[in-house]
Amino acid sequence: MALVKHSYVVAGRFPCSHLFLKHKGFEIPRVYASSLTNATNRAPTLKERKQEIKEDGLNLQDFISGDLSEKNKWEEYRGNLKRQKGERLRLPPWLKTEIPIGKNYNRLKNTLRELNLHTVCEEARCPNIGECWGGGEYSTATATIMLMGDTCTRGCRFCSVKTARKPPPLDPDEPYNTAKAIAAWGLDYVVLTSVDRDDIPDGGAEHFAKTVSNLKERNSSILVECLTPDFRGDLSAVEKIALSGLDVYAHNVETVRELQRYVRDPRANFDQSLSVLRHAKSVKQSLLTKTSIMLGLGETDAQIHSCMKELRDAGVDCLTLGQYMQPTKRHLKVEEYVTPEKFAHWEKVGQEMGFVYTASGPLVRSSYKAGEFFLKNLLDKRKAAAAATATE
Repeated sequence: MALVKHSYVVAGRFPCSHLFLKHKGFEIPRVYASSLTNATNRAPTLKERKQEIKEDGLNLQDFISGDLSEKNKWEEYRGNLKRQKGERLRLPPWLKTEIPIGKNYNRLKNTLRELNLHTVCEEARCPNIGECWGGGEYSTATATIMLMGDTCTRGCRFCSVKTARKPPPLDPDEPYNTAKAIAAWGLDYVVLTSVDRDDIPDGGAEHFAKTVSNLKERNSSILVECLTPDFRGDLSAVEKIALSGLDVYAHNVETVRELQRYVRDPRANFDQSLSVLRHAKSVKQSLLTKTSIMLGLGETDAQIHSCMKELRDAGVDCLTLGQYMQPTKRHLKVEEYVTPEKFAHWEKVGQEMGFVYTASGPLVRSSYKAGEFFLKNLLDKRKAAAAATATE
């Protein structure tokens, strides 16, 4: 089986608890191990594929790109895009991507293993990992680090992170060790995120802030984004992070207002999330604020438009829109696969509404190419300011 000629796609939007196995030099999720073992000798039968899907959701073969992955053939796809009762939608071709390879990708991956750190990029099996980690002459190298453990105190219906009422205590050395590791990588941009920790008085805000300050002390030029929980609406926790030295404050509303209770944990809600984003901006006007919406959960166009308007009215600067993917059979089903053309429409709407940046596409995730777009906008603003000063 020539893995380098095959592809995979993200099986969930947030970190999942699957372990990884090595196969011919690549690490792959354990859930796919049986099909790969078969693939070395023969292709799995239809019965075997159905059994694997029944046991643990999607099978590796569902993610392998064929001729239809070529963009010029996307319009030929005739599969259903909206789920009918009792139906399981097949993945459309635009949700398939190549396995990432490259020197920078491998270097970052090896460093992570040596330091026993893990990224959301890997845990969520993000399809953009090679593009973000790869960097290059005309782009930035970006990675997303997950703080405060892998166990969440909440249970959103779209997310496959482990949950518990009282997860293990925080590692007091994590802010220092994480900053030390990131500073050594040579990244241009880093995203720090975490699980929800409602069991901690400040929700882990101090932990976030220490990590940012330690990192900035080691490398003042690196751009830092914090993708935070809502801290149960505790604005003092939001303020602590907003003043820690970060460049972008991100918090995801996840879905439109009308689907909040259906998609998210009952302790989260749209207004609480809006208050987090508003307060971060009010504390430090120079901060860019950012949020993300998943599409394909049954939302209507009118609801998406209304949601985007509320976010812009709240002063949110950056917005990403991406396709929801069902991580396991126990999670919410995909109600619709949104076409690339529709995502392009929402990107145009975002630009017209005045968002500083709108990233909208089937494979876009909340941290997608974060460094590249942030740097571009930052440099454009500085150039404009310098030009204005020169003409005075």
